Amino acid sequence: MALVKSGWLWRQSSILRRWKRNWFVLYLDGSLVYYHDETQRDMDGRIHIKYSCRDVRIGRECKDVQPPEGRSRDCLLTVVLRDGSKTTLCAESEDDAVAWKMAVLEAKSTPVRLSTVRPQGTGNKAPGATGKELGRDWMPPLMAGPGVTHVIVREDPYRISGDQMALGLLAGAATGAALGSFMWMPCWF
Repeated sequence: MALVKSGWLWRQSSILRRWKRNWFVLYLDGSLVYYHDETQRDMDGRIHIKYSCRDVRIGRECKDVQPPEGRSRDCLLTVVLRDGSKTTLCAESEDDAVAWKMAVLEAKSTPVRLSTVRPQGTGNKAPGATGKELGRDWMPPLMAGPGVTHVIVREDPYRISGDQMALGLLAGAATGAALGSFMWMPCWF
């Protein structure tokens, strides 16, 4: 998915109201995902901005919230959700808080149409076609109206799935064992 904005933000926990620093990523589809760190391996949570966000407040609009120690109230950012809950964040600076608010509001209001295009040989058939395989560069017709952001997601033709890799390793190990090769010896111990 296309990335809109990413960076460090402080997030206030909902129960103990403690501040924790997380790496936030806002995607074009409206997903605001936060992770433990920049590696983006361990996801802490996700907010679906397009469906859940009702309002975004910054600075003095964030009532009854104390910023983290050493931070200004002007750096605060509150995402008000449709269910009545709030996610309170704190940016590194006032400008960064304004930039995050603008990015969240943009992601909230931008309609997105997703299309997936698979490389040739992976079952990419034309709608209504009778068994004809399409070429790598075929794209479905874009039927959304003006002002809609079109995101085309293409599968990587060189991606190897775990099943294919496991079968390849197993076949290589069997071949090596059959030929008496010592190259596969470390795999057995």
